[in-house]
Order: sequence, then C-alpha cells, then structure tokens
Amino acid sequence: MTTGFQSRIRTWFSFRNLFLIIFLLALLLRLSVLDLKLFHHDEAVHAWFAWKLMTDGSYAYDPMYHGPFLYYVTAGMFTLLGDSDLVARILPALFGAAIIPVIYWIYTLGYLDQRQTLVASLFVAVSPNLVYFSRFLRHDIFQLFFTVLILAAILAYIERGRLRYALLAGLAIGCGMSLKEDMPIFLILLAVFALFLILRKKIRLPDTWLRDTVAGLIIAVGIMVVFYSSFGIHPEIIQTGWIRAYEHWAAMHGMCRICGPWFFYILLFLLYEVPIFLLAIFGTAQFAVRHNPFPALIARLRGGKEVGQETLVEPSIEIPTQPPIQQAAWDKKELFFLFCIFWMLSSIAAYAYIGEKVPWLIIHQLLPMIFVSVYLMTPRKTLIAVISCIFLIVMTWHVCFVPVDVNEPIVQVQNSEDMRTVMALIDASDNVVIASENYWPLPWYYRGEKWEKMRFYGKIIDEPSVYQIDPDMVITHDLDSYTALDGFNKTTYKLSYWFSIYDNEHRIPEYYFKRDGKLGSINIDVFTKPGLYEVAGVPSPG
Repeated sequence: MTTGFQSRIRTWFSFRNLFLIIFLLALLLRLSVLDLKLFHHDEAVHAWFAWKLMTDGSYAYDPMYHGPFLYYVTAGMFTLLGDSDLVARILPALFGAAIIPVIYWIYTLGYLDQRQTLVASLFVAVSPNLVYFSRFLRHDIFQLFFTVLILAAILAYIERGRLRYALLAGLAIGCGMSLKEDMPIFLILLAVFALFLILRKKIRLPDTWLRDTVAGLIIAVGIMVVFYSSFGIHPEIIQTGWIRAYEHWAAMHGMCRICGPWFFYILLFLLYEVPIFLLAIFGTAQFAVRHNPFPALIARLRGGKEVGQETLVEPSIEIPTQPPIQQAAWDKKELFFLFCIFWMLSSIAAYAYIGEKVPWLIIHQLLPMIFVSVYLMTPRKTLIAVISCIFLIVMTWHVCFVPVDVNEPIVQVQNSEDMRTVMALIDASDNVVIASENYWPLPWYYRGEKWEKMRFYGKIIDEPSVYQIDPDMVITHDLDSYTALDGFNKTTYKLSYWFSIYDNEHRIPEYYFKRDGKLGSINIDVFTKPGLYEVAGVPSPG
C-alpha cells in the first residue's frame, strides 16, 4: 500500500505535471482581472491607434510609437472581441505566458535539464516584471517572446538541420523587427556569438545552411515589408522608416528625455527580482569556476602542484588533500550557458548605455538572467530558488493586483485610479470643457461618438468663454488653472503618477520595506456644477 501511494505521489509530481502546473499558474497570474487597473498612459495611446486602425484603416509607422506589429494584432483582437481594456491586454498576457512552452522546447532539444526547466519556467511565471508587463499593452512582451522563439528555432536548426526551423527563425525575426527598434541588440549578440562558435569549430552547420539562411531572411524581410508599408498603403516607409527610426532614437538618447543613472536597472532588479539577480551572480561564478582560466593560481592557493612545476612545502607540514576542480567539457549545454552569460552581460551593458531609462526595458535583461540563474541546479540550489519565489509572488501581487496607486518605479507614468471618479463625472455630464494639454487617457475612454460631449481646447481659456459655454464640468491642469469659477466646485485629482526618487531618496531603506512615501504626479483641477457627484453616484470630496 505504501509503495502504491508513493507511486501515485511520484506520478502527481512528475516533471510534466509540475511543468503544466507552472504554466497554468503563469496563465492565471496574467489573465486574472486584466482590467483591474486603468490603462497606463502609453497603453491608452497604443489602444487608441489600434482602434483607429480598426475603424478607419489609418496607420503609418512613426518611430516614436514603435513598430506596427502591436497595432495590427490589437486591431484584430478588437475586431473579433470588441474594443476594451481587457481585450487589449489579452494578447500581451498570452504572449507572456507562451515564453514558458518555448523554454520547454529548449529542454527537449537537450540544452536544459528538468530542474533547470522547472525553475526557469517558475521564475518566468511569477517574476513581478514579467507578469506586470504581460498585463500591459506595450511592444516589449511580444518582442521578448519572439526573442526566445528565435533562440529556440536556431537551436533546433543546429540540432536537426531542417529548413522549417530556419523559416521559423525568419518568421520570429520578422515579427520581432516589426515591434521595436532595440530588437537588433539581441540579433547582433546572437550573430556575434554564432560567428565565434563557427570560427572556433564548436558547431557544424548543415550543408544546406546557405539556402536555409537565405530562405529565412526572405521570410523576415517579407514580414517587415508587409507590416512597415501598412500592407502596401505606405511603401515610402520601406525607404525612409529605418532612417527616421535611427534619427529619432539617437536624438532621444542624446537629449536624455527619460534619463537615469547607468545602474538604473540594477536598482530595479534589487527592488523586484532579488532572488533571480543573486542566483544569476552565483550561476556566473559557478560557470567561471568550472571553466576557470587561471588553474595555476588556484593550484598555488591550494598548495598543490602545477603541471611542470614543483611546489615547495615543509616536510613536517601536512596539507590536507583536496579534490581538484573539475573542468567541465565544452558540450552544447555549456556553450548554451556561455551564450546566456554573454547575452545577459551584454544586454545589461547596452541598456545601461542607452539614454532612455524606462522600466519595461528590464525584461530584455531579465530573461537571459533567468537562464543564467538556473545553471547547475543542485537540490539545495533548487530548494533555495523555489523558496525565494515567495518574495517574487508577494511583489507580483503588490504591483499587479492591488487596485490603488502604488509607489513603485515599475509603474513609470501610470494613470491614477482617481481618474475613475473623474470619468464617472464625465459620464454624468452633457458638456465637458478640457482646457489642458494633459488629458490622456480620455481620448481612449471616450473614443468615437462619446467624444462629442467634449469641448477640447488644449490650454486655459478665459473665464467669460467658460460661462458662455456653460458646461457641466471643466478640466484644467492644476498648474495652469482658475482660482475659482462662479457656480462650480473645485477638486484636484491625480491624472497620472510615478515613483519620485526626489521625495524618497533620503529614506531608501525605509521605502524598500514599506513601499510608501510621496508620489510624483500630474494633477488636474476638476470644476463641477453642484449636484454632479450625486448624479454620477460617486462620493463628493470631503
């Protein structure tokens, strides 16, 4: 009976069952209450462009808003399921979760063992940054999926030499390049490392490699041409788009529009991904020891012998015998982890150099870090990794599932939950004046005919004009506003907010554990006619 019970336990907790549980956990964390929080400023802009593409077919590539892939697939989702916050976030959630099956594919190719596969998948499933940006309508999570798909397809091509894997790699490259202008960073790193392996004769390409490479590139370029030309509507983008992209982002890098210190992302790792960060450091050290380039130094430190040399010791002194450091053979697994270390360190260096410091770029550094963190997963290291996921889950819950404004750098410029009250007041109004240049996400939430009640000016207008319009509600920026308007009540709300280093820099240890303190914010003054709060069904301000 005991043997039968143990057998059932082993079956229940088999590798495949554990992997399936992790994948389902990833889906649960990404798909649950996707519309719990309002759109981020950028999400509202992206959704609005996709809605415009769906409703009137208008879209042309602008490097400020990145590549076309996101807009076309989001417009497709709107066409199928309707346009809403929840629908807009479904594909990011699915693409974020789909990274885990690709990791399983890498395992089946023999580059990861079962422990490494489970822990890497678990880290992807519960990572605060990967969950948060899988619930977020930006290009980066799509790009990250295609990044790992490119890697897996090329590994499969190296293993099996079949054309279909080269075509899949081309497909992934084409889609990735149709997303964001930093996609070439990974492709350059991959090409450099592949060239290194080929020159060192560490890998052997199939005889058909030239044909297969050309076929893959044709697929990649074809996809880019279709997307960037807006399916042939804007063929001029094929000639000018790449120049405009370079000029725009070079200018953004130079002007330090959203700048930060070179160690900006290290701080984010320490805030949200501490277990992965520390295990990656340990994994790198393990790799360095196993492939130690300084054996003579280690031998001297241990009091042993080098090849061809004698170490002099006193005869009366007994030196305990220690086993020599075992040098790992350069098999395909070791080469894979060498690439992951190279990928991780190069990505950290590249994004430290790039002038734009925004939280979503951390995920392009985090994925290779996860692979490095699972190098040599001994039972003890596996246990530490699994226990450390408690921290990751707590942070994920805090940044993703707490329906209030949270004081976290990960949110960057998040639209405040205060806007739910503001929008309830707009819904109850027949006529609304917007006298401010800060008004997003309102164009998204009042798209189409709903915008007809808005009188948009973009800046403050004189008071007599306001009284002549006689709106139910007036919205202004709090720094360019009216002291008062006759017949209106005035309340200030947060439009959007962010973590303010200037208000927390003298209490960093306290902030780390409490995650509280003052938020930076863009505020709006809302002037309402008496009784509007009651009509809207929201509590009137104190």
